[in-house]
Amino acid sequence: MIDLRPVGYVIGLLVACLGATMSVPLGVDLMAGNGHAAVFMESAILTVLTGGLLALACANGVGERLTIQQTFILTTAVWVALPIFAAIPFHQGATDATITDAFFEAMSGLTTTGSTVFTGLDELPAGLLLWRSMLQWFGGIGIIVVAMVFLPELRVGGMQIFRSEAFDTAGKVLPRAAEIASRISIVYVTLTVACALSYYAVGLPFFDALNHSLTTVATGGFSTHDASFGVFKGAPEYVAALFMVLASLPFVRYVQLLAGSSRPLLADSQVRAFLVVLLGLVLAISLYLAISDATAFPISFREATFNITSIITGTGYASADYQLWGSFPIAMFFFIGLIGGCAGSTCCSIKIFRYQILMAAISNQIKRIHSPHGVFQPKYDGRTITEDVISSVMAFLTLFVVTLGVLSVLLSMTGLDFLTSISGAAAAIANIGPGLGEIIGPSGTYAPLNEMAKWLLIVGMLVGRLELMVVMVLFTSRFWRA
Repeated sequence: MIDLRPVGYVIGLLVACLGATMSVPLGVDLMAGNGHAAVFMESAILTVLTGGLLALACANGVGERLTIQQTFILTTAVWVALPIFAAIPFHQGATDATITDAFFEAMSGLTTTGSTVFTGLDELPAGLLLWRSMLQWFGGIGIIVVAMVFLPELRVGGMQIFRSEAFDTAGKVLPRAAEIASRISIVYVTLTVACALSYYAVGLPFFDALNHSLTTVATGGFSTHDASFGVFKGAPEYVAALFMVLASLPFVRYVQLLAGSSRPLLADSQVRAFLVVLLGLVLAISLYLAISDATAFPISFREATFNITSIITGTGYASADYQLWGSFPIAMFFFIGLIGGCAGSTCCSIKIFRYQILMAAISNQIKRIHSPHGVFQPKYDGRTITEDVISSVMAFLTLFVVTLGVLSVLLSMTGLDFLTSISGAAAAIANIGPGLGEIIGPSGTYAPLNEMAKWLLIVGMLVGRLELMVVMVLFTSRFWRA
C-alpha cells in the first residue's frame, strides 16, 4: 500500500504557504480602504490552519525521498489542492462567484491558462485583481520546477531527454528540487521585476504594470481590465511580446547564462526552432493583414506580433478581436495554440521539442525505407534520440489528440456549438486561455457556459498543465498495485 503521509506533508506545507501569501492582497485592500480585506483575512487563517494541521499530521511519515508512486500522486494532488484554497477569496469576495466559478478561476490561474469567468474586472477590488495575478505567477514558477525535476524523473511525454540537462535529478527528487527552484527563482524574479519596470516605463500605471508583469512572465494572461491588453496599444504590446518570448525559453539556459555560459542558450535547437516559427508566423499574418485589410504595415506587424506571441506561448492576452481578421487567421490561430514554447519554461501546449523529435523520427523512417540496409539514428540537438523518448513523444501526441477529441465531444453534449466545443477543449488542454467563437473568443469570457462545461474544462486545464500522462496514470489499476 502506498504511504500518502509524505504527499500530505508536502501539500500541507504548500497550502500553508499559499495562505501566508494572502497577506499581500489583504494589505493592498487595507490600504485601498475598500472593505474587502476581511475576506482575505478569513481566507488566510482558514488556509494556513488547514495546511499546517495537515503537515503536522503527516510529519511522522516523511522520509529522505519519494517513491515513484508518491511522486506521481504529489505532482497531481498539488494542482488539485491549491486551487481549492485559492478559490476561497473568489467565492467569499466581491465577485459573489459560485463554487464552480471560483474553482474555475483558481484552476485557470494556477495552471496559467488564463480563461476567466469574471466580468467587470475594472470595478473589482485591487486585492482580488492582484490575487488573480499572483496565482498565475505562482503557477508559472511551479510548472517550471515540475518540468525540470518531476517530469523528466517520471519519464513521460519525452521529457526524459532533459534528465541530464544541467541537473542530474535521478533518485534525488526533493533535495535537487530545492536547489533547482532556488536558482530558477532568481531568474524568475529578475524577469518579473524587469518586465514591471519596462511596462511602467512605457506608460502603464504602477498597479497595472505590476499585475501584468506577474501574468506576462508566467505566460498566464489574466488582466486587470475586461478589454485585456486592448487598453494598452502601442509600445506596451512590444514590451509584452518581448517578455512573453523570454518566458517561453528554457529557464535552465538562464541559469547557465548567469553562471557565465551563453553558448547553451545560443546553441539550443528548440530555442532556434521556436524563434524561427514565431517570426515566420508573425510575418505571414502581418502581410496578410496589410494586403487584405489595407492596414498600414507597422500597425499590422504590431498587432500580429503581440497576438501571435500571446497565443503561441499560451499567454492568452488579446489586444484586438482577431476573429474579425478573416478565416485564414482564425484557422491559423487555432493551430498556433497547439505549438507552445520550449520545455522547461512557463509555456504550455505540446511544446516545440516534441515536433522536432517527431520530424526527426519521420525523417529517420523515410531514410530506412529508402535504404533498408542502412543504419540511421534520429538526432535531437546533436544527441541520439533513444527509442523510449520517441515512444513517449508518440504516446503523448496520440493521447493529446484523443483527449482533445473526447473533451470536444463531451463539451458539445452540454449544448455548446462545434467551434466553441473544439476551441474550448484546445484552449483548456493547451492552457491557452481564450477560444474561438462569439462566447469564449478574445472578446468574450467563459461565464455564459453551463456548470458541466466548466467542470469539463477544469479537468482539461489540469491534465493539460501536467502533460496528460501524469494524471492519466493514476487511473490505472497497475499503478496502485505497484
